Amino acid sequence: MTKDQKNEVIELLKGKFEQYNNFYITDTESLSVEQVGKLRRTCFDKSVEMKVAKNTLIRKALESLDSEKYAGIYDSLHKVTALMFSENPKEPALILSSFRKEGNGDKPVLKAAFINGDIYEGDAQLKALTQIKTKNELIGEVIGLLQSPAKRVLAALLHHHEQQAGGSTEAEAPATAE
Repeated sequence: MTKDQKNEVIELLKGKFEQYNNFYITDTESLSVEQVGKLRRTCFDKSVEMKVAKNTLIRKALESLDSEKYAGIYDSLHKVTALMFSENPKEPALILSSFRKEGNGDKPVLKAAFINGDIYEGDAQLKALTQIKTKNELIGEVIGLLQSPAKRVLAALLHHHEQQAGGSTEAEAPATAE
């Protein structure tokens, strides 16, 4: 690889790191070509970008952006590295989990994940990453929580109003009968 090609890859990676707040670093070394192809197709179908690059180029791209912000990631840059970029912080974890279930194995291995500024290191974090709530899920929960008390107040007011309306017609009925 020439120096110009390396610089081109570094610039491409910098663009991806700037574009996405979430990325996963995985080890795909023990996967066959067929398995890697299947993983790439799954990523494409789920709007997750998968890139394979040399560890030194990934490191240089991260260091040129913010060396302290990504400091916890550098230890994960060894062996064969595939990067998974996604707007949804949970989607790559779901892809890795389902890929493992289909293959009855523990590959690909999660080396690290960078989720909205937080670093998750090691394969043991995969299960926790599959349970992260997306932004839309959190917004839905907050809206549901905010609506719940308002619905109760409205229901209580309507019930009280109906009781008063029902009680006043009963009170008027005997008065007219006399």
